[in-house]
Amino acid sequence: MARTKTKNHTQQQKDILRSTSAPLVKSPPPKKSQKSIENLLTEAAELLEQAQPELALPLAEEALQRLEADRRHHQKPSQNGDETDIEELLSLAARGQPTLPTALVLNAEIRVALGDVEPARRNFARATQMDRDGALISAEPWLWLAQLCEEGGRESIRCFEQACEVLRNEIDVIEEAASGNGETGAGKVLDEKKAKLADALCAMAEVYMTDLSWEADAETRCEALVTEAVAVCPEDMAAGVLQTLASVRISQERIDEARTALKRSLDIWHKEPGPASSEDTPQDPTRSEDGSEEDARKPDFATRVSLTRLLMEVELEPLALVVLDGLVREDDQSVECWYLGGWCHVLISQKSGITSEEKSKNQQTARTWLENCLRLYPVLSYDDERLRDHAVELVGGLKNELSAEGEMDEDDDDAWEDMDGQDGDEDDDGDVELEIEDEDVKGHGAANAGDGDVEMT
Repeated sequence: MARTKTKNHTQQQKDILRSTSAPLVKSPPPKKSQKSIENLLTEAAELLEQAQPELALPLAEEALQRLEADRRHHQKPSQNGDETDIEELLSLAARGQPTLPTALVLNAEIRVALGDVEPARRNFARATQMDRDGALISAEPWLWLAQLCEEGGRESIRCFEQACEVLRNEIDVIEEAASGNGETGAGKVLDEKKAKLADALCAMAEVYMTDLSWEADAETRCEALVTEAVAVCPEDMAAGVLQTLASVRISQERIDEARTALKRSLDIWHKEPGPASSEDTPQDPTRSEDGSEEDARKPDFATRVSLTRLLMEVELEPLALVVLDGLVREDDQSVECWYLGGWCHVLISQKSGITSEEKSKNQQTARTWLENCLRLYPVLSYDDERLRDHAVELVGGLKNELSAEGEMDEDDDDAWEDMDGQDGDEDDDGDVELEIEDEDVKGHGAANAGDGDVEMT
C-alpha cells in the first residue's frame, strides 16, 4: 500500500489560520441609523449650538446623504445636477419634512465651526443655487459666502446684496402680515430681521472702506449704506451699527459726529449705576432686575474691543477705560485688552492740564496693565508683533519717566528688565497669575476726567 503524502508543518499552520479566520456565515451589511432624517438634523443642530460640531457632523452627514439619495430617486429626467423644483421643496417644508437646502446649510455651518472652509463654501453655494430667493434658507448662506469668499471686494458685495434683498423681502412680508392682523408692534422676529439687515449693510460699508476704498464712489456708497442701516435698525440693537457710523465719520474727519455716535452706542448697553431707587424714583424701563435686557443689548467681546479703539481714536479715553474695565473682568487673559488699557492710561497721562499726581497715578497704572500684557504674550503664543513692540516701547518710556521722577524703587526697576522675555507665572489651570489690584482695573483717568465727555447723553 502506497504511503500518502502528508502536508508539511507550515502548510498545516496556514490551513488552520485560514479555517479559523474565514467567516462561517456572510456578514450582514452595516445597519443604517434608525433615526429619522428630521431627528438627525435636529440633534445635529442642538450639538452645534452646544459647541460640539465634531459630534454633530456625522449626524448631519447621514441626513444629507439620505436626502441626496431621495432626491436622486425622485428626480425628474428633465432635471440636471442640483436643479430642483422650489415649489416642491416648499411643499415638503409645509408638511414639516426636511429639505436638502436646509440640510446643506446646517452641514456647512458645522463645517465652519470645524474650520473646514472649502466644503462649507461648497455646501452654502449649493443651497443658494437650489433656493435663490431664500424662501427656505433665508439670508444666512449669502452672509456666510460674503465672509468666506476668497476674492473679497466685489464678490463679497454681491453676496451681501443678495442677502439684503432676501432680508428686505422677509421684512416686507412680516410687516404686511402684522398690518393685516391689526398688530401695532412689529414683534421680536421683525426686529431681529431688521438688525440683521443693518449688520449686512454695515459689513458692506466696511468693504468699501477697505477692499474697495480706491473706487471713486466708495465714500458715497458708505454714506448711503450706514444711513440706511441706522434708519432700519431698532434702537436697542444699534450699538454695532453706530460704531460703524462712527468709523465712517472718522474716515471723513468729522470727529464730533463720531464722538456723538460712539456715546450713543455705549449708552445703549452700558448704564451707569444710579442712586438707590425709591417709590418716587422712576425706574429705567429698559432694565430688568436681573440685568437680562442690558446683557441682550451688549455687543460681543470683539465688538467692544473695537469700540475701545474707536473711543481712543477720538480722544475719549475715559470712556474707553470704562469699557476696558468690563472686558478685563470678563476675560483677564486678553492680551489686547491689557495692552489697550495700558496705552489708554499713557495717553491720559500726556494730556495737558492734568495734575502731577494724576499723571503719576496714570503712569503707574499703565505700567501694571502693560506688565500684564507682556506676561501673557508669550504664554498665550500671541502673534501680533506690532502690538508687542508698541507695548515694549511704552514700557521703556514709562520706565524712563518714572525713574526720573523717583517713582520706581529698585525692585520695580528689576521687574522691568527683560520684560519681553518673561513667561509669566501660571497657576494649576494654566492661566497666568496677574499682579493687579482692583483700583488698577478701574484706573484713575475715568473717574477724575472733568472734560464732560464721560457723560453719556
